Amino acid sequence: MYKSIDLFAGIGGIRLGFDQAFGNDIKTVFVSEWDDKAVETYKANFGKDIDVVGDITKVSEDDIPEHDILLAGFPCQAFSLAGHKRGFEDARGTLFFDVARIVERHKPKVVFCENVKNLVNHDRGRTFKVIRSILEELGYEVYFQVLNSKNFGVPQNRERIYVVAFRKDIAPETFIFPDKTDDSKMIKDIIEKQEVSPKYYLSTTYLTSLKKHKARHASKGHGFGYEIRELDSVAGAIVCGGMGRERNLIIDERLTNFHPETHIKGEINKEFIRKMTPREWARLQGFPDDYKLVVADTHLYKQFGNSVTVPVICAIAKEIKKCLESN
Repeated sequence: MYKSIDLFAGIGGIRLGFDQAFGNDIKTVFVSEWDDKAVETYKANFGKDIDVVGDITKVSEDDIPEHDILLAGFPCQAFSLAGHKRGFEDARGTLFFDVARIVERHKPKVVFCENVKNLVNHDRGRTFKVIRSILEELGYEVYFQVLNSKNFGVPQNRERIYVVAFRKDIAPETFIFPDKTDDSKMIKDIIEKQEVSPKYYLSTTYLTSLKKHKARHASKGHGFGYEIRELDSVAGAIVCGGMGRERNLIIDERLTNFHPETHIKGEINKEFIRKMTPREWARLQGFPDDYKLVVADTHLYKQFGNSVTVPVICAIAKEIKKCLESN
């Protein structure tokens, strides 16, 4: 039985991937997440009695249980240029420092992190250099690779960096990240089987403003603005803010009820253009259909945009498990 801790847990996407890969051989012994709505979703799916600790920066490493695997989808923050020590001290004041101090105290067998692809180039490559050197300083072999979600059974073009660090006494000679498992999925594979609520269809007023916004940028030579995705293509990366939903619009002609369910300006557009639903976003991230969506749509879009692609995590976790079992 491997014990794991789930830091910056969000809605539990990393944990879910490891649970799928390890089955009954893994047990989560500590969870930290500060966002109340994310905690609500997490508890609805992993157990309402789970004790989720809030701000990890206020938790002493001594109060964290012993564990074999540390999971962290930590937010990327700038590392101070002060000092130029490129090591443990450089991480102070960043959330990665909290990962580092827990690793230093508990020396888990594996540290697993996920982050944006640009982490490698952030601050001219210095941020990632600090992260890597800290883990090496703490006695770990560090492996990393950028993988695209569209190669792992979901129709989403999402590149993220995955970092796997093994404690040196048990580290494999090399760690091979999974290449791909399934790159055949398209948007039509994840859309709702039934007609969706009219609330997901854009109003004529809103659609007109989106068209004007796009035309304004096009006249300046920019490619900004809304995007309608073909059903036999893949979605762009879903993100929690800004144009996240508008960059992944689809045409769904099954609508029969054109009466608005919410207060809108104008009327429902007759071009059948709609946003994807939160459930469809959950599927774009590879969450199973029995994953419970218990908070309002606004929060769900943010949560899935911020989360990880579960099948990618699962594929990597399977490789980690093989390495651990070969020791």
